[in-house]
Amino acid sequence: MTTTPAIDPSVPPSGTGCAECDALGGWWFHLRRCAQCGHIGCCDTSPAQHASAHAAATGHPVIRSFEPGEAWFWNFATEDYVEDGPELAPPASRPGDQTVPGPSGRVPDDWREHLH
Repeated sequence: MTTTPAIDPSVPPSGTGCAECDALGGWWFHLRRCAQCGHIGCCDTSPAQHASAHAAATGHPVIRSFEPGEAWFWNFATEDYVEDGPELAPPASRPGDQTVPGPSGRVPDDWREHLH
């Protein structure tokens, strides 16, 4: 994947968890990072699906996994999956000690029933 306006390698992530879930006291399954502005949102398996909502609202089509050990990209506009791409500003993932689902203390006991 070549660098495009949809990917800005210099922008750091917005935090260590889904920005909207953190603001609302929610929880997530996996995290995704906007490759253009660094927004951290929850994946489409998560109850709130904030990463894809961010892409739709902003027109920022490319996300990268924000999970440890994963460097893949997804382009919502073209529906292209790319296993590896340009390095983005650190950190490359959520903290390794952050629970999945997370964050610890906000995940309901029946969390599996809420996944998409």
